[in-house]
Amino acid sequence: MVSINVICVGKLKEKYLKDAVLEYSKRLSKYCNLNIIEISDEKLPNKINNSIIDEIKEKECRKILNNIKKDSYIISLDLKGKEYSSEEFSTKIQDITIKGFSSITFIIGGTLGITNEVLNKSNELICFSKMTFPHQLIRVFLLEQLFRGFKILNNETYHW
Repeated sequence: MVSINVICVGKLKEKYLKDAVLEYSKRLSKYCNLNIIEISDEKLPNKINNSIIDEIKEKECRKILNNIKKDSYIISLDLKGKEYSSEEFSTKIQDITIKGFSSITFIIGGTLGITNEVLNKSNELICFSKMTFPHQLIRVFLLEQLFRGFKILNNETYHW
């Protein structure tokens, strides 16, 4: 069974998002070993400049890099990434496991994004939409698409 690791910056605050993550985590347990790793986000000061932005991103991304499991296929969520249909995403997950990876790590950055170091370490960048969404909501989107993807791969109803 494949391990899916989701490294995300920031904790979920809203109960409805926590409930959704809990529900999809339960549903996914049939298909994968899911590990959600929450990295504490850095506090944004009232006045911000490029130097402060770089410093905050660097601190958050150090924590991300320290939590990536060795030999894991790394996918960062980034606006410059490739967009997939649900069917293509499910095939992508299958292809990664066929290539011999038993662990896939998804990275969801913080409010200010991800450093080039993390992006360059990634095997792939994906984008859920060209629109900007709160990173807490993207966590729910990712888990739902993983669940949908496994249902598609197993020819089970849900997607149709």
